[in-house]
Amino acid sequence: MHSFHVAEKGDRSMLIEETLAGFLDEVASDAPAPGGGSVSALSGAMGAALGAMVCRLTIGKKGYEAVKDEMAKHIIELDDLKKALMLLVDMDTDAFCKLMNAFKLAKTTDDERANRARAIQEATKEAIKVPMETCRKCLKVAELCVPIAEKGNTNSITDVGCAALMARAGLEGAAMNVRINLGSLKDEAFKAKAQSELAHIEKMMAETSKKVLDTVNKKMQ
Repeated sequence: MHSFHVAEKGDRSMLIEETLAGFLDEVASDAPAPGGGSVSALSGAMGAALGAMVCRLTIGKKGYEAVKDEMAKHIIELDDLKKALMLLVDMDTDAFCKLMNAFKLAKTTDDERANRARAIQEATKEAIKVPMETCRKCLKVAELCVPIAEKGNTNSITDVGCAALMARAGLEGAAMNVRINLGSLKDEAFKAKAQSELAHIEKMMAETSKKVLDTVNKKMQ
């Protein structure tokens, strides 16, 4: 296991290069990171991977010739989203570590206290930006699941449904991390912009995931 002494990136190996068992052990350990933010990004990445799988299982199959090019395009998009979300697994833990390090800064003199307060605010912004990006990417994964559910290989219809659910879980988990860090942010303009964007993303996800699951349930009948 890694020793999470609230390390800067570079002091540890990449979480995403762990075995699945190793990553799960790391999450289950008493180290505060990786936590919900990293797990949320991984959830989104798994959704992207499942969506790409269904596209690949559609191309070349009889009766799906007309959607071959569209599925090939979605494969590229989902593979890119998978890679981005895999990076966010580590970026989230790194952001948490930087925030914890900021809280550990000296606070004896007035200058030290001022420096510490600035560092905490900057690290808090980063701890908001990272899960917000996870939210954005998870929404894109879910949006791509809509045409895949409608036109992809019906034999893999439940996989598309699962992909959308993983993307939704990833977004909802990341959104909680955005909100908890917004609570301690003093930059009101930054906070208002983030809150507005998050509300929009969550609304879009609710509509998009419903559309995917409605299609999946209809095709399973």
